[in-house]
Amino acid sequence: MKFNKKSFQMIYTIFVVVALASLDNAVIGLFPPLFSSIAKDLQIDISLLGLISAINIFTTSLSSIVWGYLADLGNRKRLIIIGTILWSVSVYLTAYSANYIQLILYQIVTGIGLGCIASIGYSVLTDAIPKRMRGMLMSLWGLSQGFGGIAGSVMASIIATATNWRTPFEIIAVLGLAFIFLYFFIKEPPKGASEPELRSLMEEGYEYNYSIEFSHLKEIATKKSNQWLILQGFFMNITTGTLIWLPTLYISKLEAVGLSTQTSIIAAGYLFALLQVGGLCSVYFGHLGDRLQKKSLKGRVYLASFSIAIAMPLYILMFTVPFQRLHLYNSSNPVSIFFNLLKEIVINPWMFIMFVFAIGATAAQSANSPNWLALITDANLPENRATAFSIANLINGIGRAFGNVFLGIVLKLFTPSLGTPDNYILTMVLFQAFFIPSVFCYIKLAKNIGNDLQNVKLILKRRAKLK
Repeated sequence: MKFNKKSFQMIYTIFVVVALASLDNAVIGLFPPLFSSIAKDLQIDISLLGLISAINIFTTSLSSIVWGYLADLGNRKRLIIIGTILWSVSVYLTAYSANYIQLILYQIVTGIGLGCIASIGYSVLTDAIPKRMRGMLMSLWGLSQGFGGIAGSVMASIIATATNWRTPFEIIAVLGLAFIFLYFFIKEPPKGASEPELRSLMEEGYEYNYSIEFSHLKEIATKKSNQWLILQGFFMNITTGTLIWLPTLYISKLEAVGLSTQTSIIAAGYLFALLQVGGLCSVYFGHLGDRLQKKSLKGRVYLASFSIAIAMPLYILMFTVPFQRLHLYNSSNPVSIFFNLLKEIVINPWMFIMFVFAIGATAAQSANSPNWLALITDANLPENRATAFSIANLINGIGRAFGNVFLGIVLKLFTPSLGTPDNYILTMVLFQAFFIPSVFCYIKLAKNIGNDLQNVKLILKRRAKLK
């Protein structure tokens, strides 16, 4: 790609949208490490905080449909600014919650704002990213969200330990408001700008003027590829949604070997971050998906389904590895805890084995996101993509919310008989079963995806000739 003003604007736009997605997910990542601290401060049962996470996820997904529909109609830049202001203010107010009801209300408003970047950010990216690089660059979108959640988790663990659970929310809110300044320099790409079939149309100075209509909703909902992708995302997110409980699982394991709650919270935040390093493979799997898709229209589907099948047993093994022979000491020094934890991963065979399983599991899982995003993009027309993604995102959110709520319920059932950390281990192992129907949906998708991708190409070619 020749580097000029146009390419610089594209890179800048991608950077800002991807960075915002990371910041948005840092908001979600704040909660899990603070569950125990919030529960004690507000004097509520810790299982109720899983419900708040579920409500936030569901509200984010539900509101993204409205944001997505508006994005398909026009002016996405203005909508992103409005949404960012909304979630930043509500996150700041979350820091001043005095009771459980206030916490829920502020998180509902936060979810409404976060739904903006989930759909509109996706819409902007699909038009800014060249189609030949769609899988690889979409991996940055998924990767930023994952590592945003990790950054939020680590920040919460360190800052809240030094101050209180409210401070991290204040910091993220201020960062969100500061980020708005960057949006004013975004160059919103024309709709359909990344499609090879429309390139000649754009070069001649014409615009792709098709916009979503209400009647298109039925077409989006009845398209076979959309149906299987949405269903796959639902089952996948039931399992991956429960992974926000990993810091809580680590805290319970660390406390079980005699560490203080303060030390356990800090160490669990680091563990959660370190054990997600495999997610970096998302970029490679997105690139691999791009290459396989050139050889077969089913290439992405087979890659994603095979990877998920591998991730399931690796996660189960990771959960069940015990924290034995652990030589960590009670401390409030985050730096000291971090380096001692790294040392344990290297010299302690139990911790090393868990680290290997974790890297393998997260690496295998990382193949899903970029290829799923590329598939739902390619299967829909440019004017319908934000809405199609938003509907899928809603169902994904329902899956994540379902996983969060029912994990809390199942956890409560197992606690009296098993105690901690066995209750967390068994519960999280059971929820890995939803990977199985997720793989099945990809197998069914393989039968329909080719026809739907070809239909989109034919329609775009025909429209480009009409001018």
